[in-house]
Amino acid sequence: MATKNIAYALTKPRELTPMEREMPSAGPGEVVIRVFYVGVCGSDAHFFETGFRGETPIPMPFVLGHECSGIIVAVGEGVKGRSVGDRVTIEPQITCGTCKMCRSGRYNMCEHVKFPSVPPWDGFLQRYIVFPAHLTFLLPDACSLRVGALVEPLSVGAEACKVGGVCVGKSVAILGAGCIGLTTLLMCKARGASKVVVSDLFQSRLDAALEMGADSVVLGGRPEAAEEIRAQLGGGADIVFETAGSSKTASMTVDTLARGGQIVIVGNVPGKTPIEFMKLMYLGGSIQTIYRYRNNFDMTIGLLAGNRIPADRIISHVFPFERSQEAFETAIGQKDRVSKVLIQIVDEGAGA
Repeated sequence: MATKNIAYALTKPRELTPMEREMPSAGPGEVVIRVFYVGVCGSDAHFFETGFRGETPIPMPFVLGHECSGIIVAVGEGVKGRSVGDRVTIEPQITCGTCKMCRSGRYNMCEHVKFPSVPPWDGFLQRYIVFPAHLTFLLPDACSLRVGALVEPLSVGAEACKVGGVCVGKSVAILGAGCIGLTTLLMCKARGASKVVVSDLFQSRLDAALEMGADSVVLGGRPEAAEEIRAQLGGGADIVFETAGSSKTASMTVDTLARGGQIVIVGNVPGKTPIEFMKLMYLGGSIQTIYRYRNNFDMTIGLLAGNRIPADRIISHVFPFERSQEAFETAIGQKDRVSKVLIQIVDEGAGA
């Protein structure tokens, strides 16, 4: 086991610097985790590239990363159901449990949430972390630590499908085939969607979507793309997911919707977006949004354990810890080739 806790911290835009951090210790209700894998999320890449969250500068040095898997190496007082050596993934939402949203069950909307990798809360791109034990989830033997790091983004796709009401017989259009578009695709297929059409600007991403079960694909960025999606679905989609985080694709959702259908905004769409509300009204359609996820991790892990979804195909790149800088540069600079970048901090055969 490593004796130093090293983190790769953002010290200025587009620059990660290795820094020694204090070795964490487990307080009551907490566990210390030796981190094995960290995924690079779109929000991480944005913070890395700009150094800002919205219009607010990120306080630096700052540690990114909230998609994580690892092995428990210490257990705090009062922890039950977790032991040293357990392989786990983490739900990175430390909520208050007492606000109106938490008490209503919508804890993902907690106004006091502490979310690692969102300022001011440091993330997981470090060798060791301490975290509340109740937010760790055991990984079954059938689920590798590598795939375990995908549970968080897969849970976003699961939340999208839950909100959209995907079920047997429903037709789906997914606008955007990045990581979240692909996780949404996998969850749609797992829930029995009758036909799923995926659209994206890059043919390489569309090829990946076909490999992961999309029934057909449409190259985006063309005036005729929306009509092609409608034609492939026999008049439009029962459910349209915007997963690209683009105002252009968000505007396009109405044009691909079937009568009585539902739009679900999954991506982080910045700025103002023109929506033809009269057209939406004539279709009898509706718009929903999602924010992160809630109560999805157990279900997602169950799908992985049962080999119900080929989640490992989402991983396009894996970089060793020492090449974290390159990992982030790849995530922002090769969008046509990247679906999910993982950073491997420890070799999976190393154990705890």
